[in-house]
Amino acid sequence: MRADRLVSLVLLLRQRGQLTAGTLARELEVSTRTVLRDIEALSAAGVPVYAERGRHGGFALSPGFRTELTGLNHDEALALLTAGSGRGELVFGLGSALASAMRKVVDALPESHRASASDAAQRFLVDPETDLLSRRLVTDEVPGTTMIEVRRAVLAGHKLRIHYAATGRTPQWRTVDPIGLVTVRDRAYLLATRSGADRTYRLSRVLAAEELSEAAERPNRVDLDRIWRERSARFLSGGDHITVLVRVSPARREELLDAALAVRAEEPAADGWPRLEVTFQDFRHAEWALWQLGTDAEALAPRSLRTSLRERAAEIAARYGDS
Repeated sequence: MRADRLVSLVLLLRQRGQLTAGTLARELEVSTRTVLRDIEALSAAGVPVYAERGRHGGFALSPGFRTELTGLNHDEALALLTAGSGRGELVFGLGSALASAMRKVVDALPESHRASASDAAQRFLVDPETDLLSRRLVTDEVPGTTMIEVRRAVLAGHKLRIHYAATGRTPQWRTVDPIGLVTVRDRAYLLATRSGADRTYRLSRVLAAEELSEAAERPNRVDLDRIWRERSARFLSGGDHITVLVRVSPARREELLDAALAVRAEEPAADGWPRLEVTFQDFRHAEWALWQLGTDAEALAPRSLRTSLRERAAEIAARYGDS
């Protein structure tokens, strides 16, 4: 860990020039005292770092100190920087590692690529916090300590104890065999087995986690994409899920898709309002989602949903009718 921090410290000074100990401490998420010890260690190792005294002082590297990696071409570097410019800090608790990796990528680029790749990456924005309608994306919060334990167990192939709060149930401790981690729309999931049965856990509902020393019972190789597709299909076909045929205004289509669990089919229509076959969690969820869209959507089937929405609208009309 310290070696990585020393490299990050050098790269910060390389890319930003003179920085105070306080600024370095905030960037590296350590104390100022730790930064000063790291500076001493770098100097002892021959790294040309020096201190500028005074009100506007700080630490800096001698000009020209750098390393280069010539294996990356411009587009490869741009791809890495663009990927890192999104909301990667939210993925599996790897924010600090991502920031460190991006500093290394920029510093390692040949001089001819560095400025152009960095400037080009600023022209791309990946997954902003809000969409064009100013709707803020909902992101699951997972405590850092919990995420670290889960991630370690997944990578080490060890069993994992989790204190899990399933919806509508009292939180319970359970021991699972972790298979992998998946992130979808800023929600992270743990794919695992429990007593041989497939289990999928939403990480925001994991209240605590503990990596165990016992080896997990799982295959050596795994195809997470295939497993996720299979579990998604089982999820959509089980429980109280309801499939609804809807015609919707093009302007509100994305809102419908955001509310639905899945889209099974879609076809254009002569009136310009596409018809979609979408799945909702249950009847109540479907009624709520369609009600939010008002007259910009119409449930065509099932008839029970049309009846429920009509009765609800009639009650509202009666409440606000002339008296």
